[in-house]
Amino acid sequence: MAAHGDDTPALELRRQAVTHQGQTWPLRVPAGLRLDILMRSLDAPRLMHFLPNGDLLIGSRSGNIYRLQPPYRDANVLVKLPGYPHSVAYRDQQLLIARNDGLYTAPYRPGQRRISPASVTRLAPLPAGGGHTSRTVAVGPDGRIYLALGNSGNCADEYLGPGYPFERRRGGVLVLDESRETPRWRPFASGLRNPVGMDWHPLSGVLYASNNGPDHWGFEQPPEAFARLTAGSFHGMPWFQFDGRRLRRDDCIDTRPPRPQADVSPPVATFPARNAPMGVAFVPAGSLDERFSHQAVVALRGSWGTRPTGGAQGDPATRWAPALMLVRFGIDGRATGEVLDLVTGFQAADGQRLARPVGVAIGPDGALYFTSDSGLQGLFRLALAPNPDRVTRQIVVIK
Repeated sequence: MAAHGDDTPALELRRQAVTHQGQTWPLRVPAGLRLDILMRSLDAPRLMHFLPNGDLLIGSRSGNIYRLQPPYRDANVLVKLPGYPHSVAYRDQQLLIARNDGLYTAPYRPGQRRISPASVTRLAPLPAGGGHTSRTVAVGPDGRIYLALGNSGNCADEYLGPGYPFERRRGGVLVLDESRETPRWRPFASGLRNPVGMDWHPLSGVLYASNNGPDHWGFEQPPEAFARLTAGSFHGMPWFQFDGRRLRRDDCIDTRPPRPQADVSPPVATFPARNAPMGVAFVPAGSLDERFSHQAVVALRGSWGTRPTGGAQGDPATRWAPALMLVRFGIDGRATGEVLDLVTGFQAADGQRLARPVGVAIGPDGALYFTSDSGLQGLFRLALAPNPDRVTRQIVVIK
């Protein structure tokens, strides 16, 4: 296995067995690391955000925004809201909450156990409606607020740019212009069908995002994308699809593309089709160990489609399995295109699933945390093993 830099060893995975509800799952984790299940009682948890004081906030599909304190084995509901509070962020004593119809804010002090729903107000509206209903908010290294939202379907004529009404400005990443009394969204990167996870490379400061591709090309195509986003970048969808080798015009939409094919930025890395890439987190130097410094972790939730057609009615054993993946970056801060298994084994041979990873984040202790919103709905931690020589034989029992 090739290393991404001269000083980086190849990634070796070893077996760690996890027993849950009487069934043993032979997971595979990087040598020297240990996987722990911290909680299994969260209700459809999604993306995560660590606060400056070390508290962890988790959005959810259930409407709960959870608050956890170290060691993150118990949670209280900070607030319950309608409208799918998928993700949260924090800036300047304000909690930022991304819901389907807008970005909301509430006064908040780290350590506060609860906030009143009445204190939550809308800062800036977003196109609402069906299709991809999650919204991801993050604060960039520049202090600005960024938000990712998907379009409403495979072939929806929607675009973040001129000529499209507000309700059809979907499919990409926005940045909030706060220079006026009334904040308003500006396009940052467009042509992304459903970008869920995003994070900035620690060295270059460049924004990268996962992107869920369409499901009308069958089970094998097109591959899911990991994209490099820059101000004004265009990633093609729904008019152009990257098939793993080249860009192809998608004939499911016959409107004229808002920009030519020559403007399309192809992905810097790909995953198998239908694999639902979710959260993205770069590993800063000093977290986990040196093998992972400045590399990107991506959660794959796994496909609902089955072989051979991609429909949901086939054998569940043929679905793409959930996993955590590592997208390799070189010492120059650029993606190498190499994608490696990081944690696997969440799906059994018959298609049953222990977990479906969604959110990923690096904690203040340098460990990697991730949520699962299906199967075992809870919180996991991947950290340095206290005794690396014994971790491969360890059984973690979840009652």
